Formats: sequence, structure tokens, C-alpha cells
Amino acid sequence: MSAVLEGLLRKALFLCPFHTRLSLMTPKLLLPDIPQLHRLEVYLQHGGYDAFRKALQMTPEEVIEEVKRSGLRGRGGACFPTGLKWSFMPKDTDKPKYLVVNADESEPGSFKDRQILEHNPHQLIEGILIAGYAMGITKAFVYIRGEYHRWYRLLEQALREAYEKGLVGERMRQTFGTAYSLDIVLHKGAGAYICGEETALMESIEGKRGYPRFKPPFPAQRGLWGMPTTINNVETIAAVPAIIRLGGAEYAKIGAPGHPGTILYGLSGHINRPGVYELPTGTLLTELLFEVGGGIPGGKRVKAVIPGGSSMPPLRGDEIEGVHMDEESLKQLGTHIGTAGIIVMDEDTDLVRVTWRIARFYHHESCGQCTPCREGCGWLEKVLHRFLVGEATSHDVQLLVDICNQMEGNTICALADAAAWAVRGFVTKFREEFEARCKPHREFVPLNVVHGLRRSAFPLGKEVSSTPS
Repeated sequence: MSAVLEGLLRKALFLCPFHTRLSLMTPKLLLPDIPQLHRLEVYLQHGGYDAFRKALQMTPEEVIEEVKRSGLRGRGGACFPTGLKWSFMPKDTDKPKYLVVNADESEPGSFKDRQILEHNPHQLIEGILIAGYAMGITKAFVYIRGEYHRWYRLLEQALREAYEKGLVGERMRQTFGTAYSLDIVLHKGAGAYICGEETALMESIEGKRGYPRFKPPFPAQRGLWGMPTTINNVETIAAVPAIIRLGGAEYAKIGAPGHPGTILYGLSGHINRPGVYELPTGTLLTELLFEVGGGIPGGKRVKAVIPGGSSMPPLRGDEIEGVHMDEESLKQLGTHIGTAGIIVMDEDTDLVRVTWRIARFYHHESCGQCTPCREGCGWLEKVLHRFLVGEATSHDVQLLVDICNQMEGNTICALADAAAWAVRGFVTKFREEFEARCKPHREFVPLNVVHGLRRSAFPLGKEVSSTPS
């Protein structure tokens, strides 16, 4: 490139709006700007399934090592290293082995996986083929939430095209000149949030009620129908073809060192340009909000930000400066990146009501299997409701924190933890808002069936004289 042309390009880039400039400088590995990419012929024209062909020239162990080298971490919330998870799959076994792709995107504030299902489904299918080859798996399931009917149909159409072209199933042996083949089954859920938890998801696929299982044994040892199983998120699997194409070491150079790659940030709430944006991990939160997202409507101040879906502890508006959006950076602030679903709340937001709404959601979605979750989520909702109706006292503020502390870590799955993190996060970060809604004392009116016409109210915490008047 000539110096003159390079200078013109630099000038044009400088004159672009920041979010456009950032987009042009960022490699689009998951949602490239290619029209009609969901169509198989277009995907093939742009190198589709070449990464799988490259993977077939490697041994399964080499593919896993390449994914480990990339530093890819799960994009479903837990951020567990993907290559390490794949290495847990038993190698010397005659048992059937399964891959499950979790498309049960039910976390409030998260809406990024459906973008892949809609705009780049064949990259997901190609990622499934590579993952299956690496772990010696011949059957994969994609579990899609019940409300995602449209996206189920879109993925179904893409999978039908892949089968007809001989890219999936028995015919792929002739297409790719390999002894390996894999079948993919789509499974639609019924709308239960708990089925996003990996073991409840497996129970649902087996036709049972979505109750999480005890671990250990872990899915890699005893998963679907008691067979070795690996569960990965849609975005995680969709990132794999780019890793094979670029090489793990090159992929690891993108984004934050401890959490590399591009990630799909979902901006929602009080933001001028809500949507899903693919940017490197470690992007500044302020850049995402004010440059990419266009700032807050009406120029209002940011009061709170949930960085990764409703279960993640929030950040105050006065602490977002200099915050990088990657797991290691957010962990230092007492929160996590989760699904990278960023929920923005402006200065007029009633955070007490927000907290109650989140608690109500988790109470509604608790499967009820574990007592601390079943009773704790309901208790949180009831106590928070007192603040809304003006019946809370200062004791209730600490009571919320105590309930959360008793819930966390005492259940089979992490739903109770999710509810506890969110509620405790808001109470501790915005305690003054909860205390402002308290009254000095609360009157307790017993439901006296025998003497229903007599109002026997007395303030809680005050001694009631036993001496008759």
C-alpha cells in the first residue's frame, strides 16, 4: 500500500464516528459484516467449513491443544477454559459420547446467542463439527429455549441445508474424505430458566423435569443418559472455527490477555443505541456506553450498570471509569462478565424496585428442589416488597444481606447464588436508597380468626405489657 493511500485511509478512519471506527478496527470473528451470511452458499464463498477441513488434517489432541493455546473461555457465564473442558472427555471408552450446545439464552439482559443463530448459523454448525472431532463425539444436541421459536426455525433451516450438502451426517465422510461423521439434533425447551443450567438441561433432553443434578459426577464422566457429555455455550462453539483458522496463538493476541478473543456485548436499558456489538474483551466500559452505545438518553448520569446479565453484582455509576470488560478485571471489582449483557440504569431509576423485580424473577424460576433457594428466593421477594409498600424497617436491610449469605453456596446449582449476588450487590452498593425507604418500626397485625373484628396491633420490637389495664 502506498504512503498516500495509507494516509487517506487513516484520515477517513479518523473522521468516522468512534463506534464505526472501533468496529472497523476490530476483527469480526463471530458476526462478520457479510450480507446473507446465514445462507450456505454465501458462507461457503467466504471460506465456510475450511476450518473443519484444516482440523481434519490435525489429530484430535492437536485440535484440543490449539483451543487451549487460544485461551478461549466459556461465553455462557462461568468463563471456564474451553480447551481444558474438552480435555476432560474420556478418550479410551466404548461408551457413546455427546456434545450439548446450550442455546437456552434465558438470562435477563442477554440476547447475543440468537444473533449467531440468525446471522451466522453455519459457523455454529462448523464449530460443532470441530468440537465433535476433537472429542471423538458422533452425536450433538443443540438445546434452544422454548421462546426462541423463530431462531429454532432459522437454525433448523441451516442444518437442513448442511445435511443436504453432505456437510453433516453420514454423507460428510464422502464430502470431506474422512472416516469421521457426526449427527446434530435440535431440541426445543419449554421456557424454564433453570434448564440453562447444564445438568437441568440434560434432564430436560432426557424427557425429565428440569432438576439440576448433584456434582460430582460431572457431565464428562456421567452426562446424558449416563454417558460422557460436554456442554458448551453457542458463542463459545461459534468461536472455534476462527481459532482453527487463525491459530490459537494468534487468537490469544486479541483482547485481554487473561480472557482473550472477541466477545458479543449486549447493550440494553437506558442507552441510545442498544444492540449486540462484537468487540475485543477488555474494552473499556465507558467506551461501550458513551461511544459505541451513544450515551444515556437525555444526557442523564449513569446510576448503575449490571455488567453481565441480571445475576451479576452491579457497579455504581461513579466507579465505571477505567473499568475493562473482561473477567479478570471485573473480578477485582467484586463482579463478573457473565454473558456480557450490559444493563444500564440512569439517575432516575428506582433501584429498590429493580432489585425486587430481579428477586421476583428468580423466585418464579426456582425449580424448588433445594430449600435455601426455594424459601430464600421467596423470602427475598417478600422482604423487598416491604420497601415498595412502605412497610420496611432498618432491620430489613441487614436481613436481606443475611438471607443472601445463607443462600449462597448451599444449593445444588447456582440459581440461588445468582439471586443472592444480585440482591446483595444492590443492597451493599446502594444501601442508602434502601434505608431511605425504611420507617422507624413496623406494626404487626395478626390474622386473628376467632376475634377477627378486634384490631390487635402492636409495634414490633417494643415490649408488650402483660399487666391488664
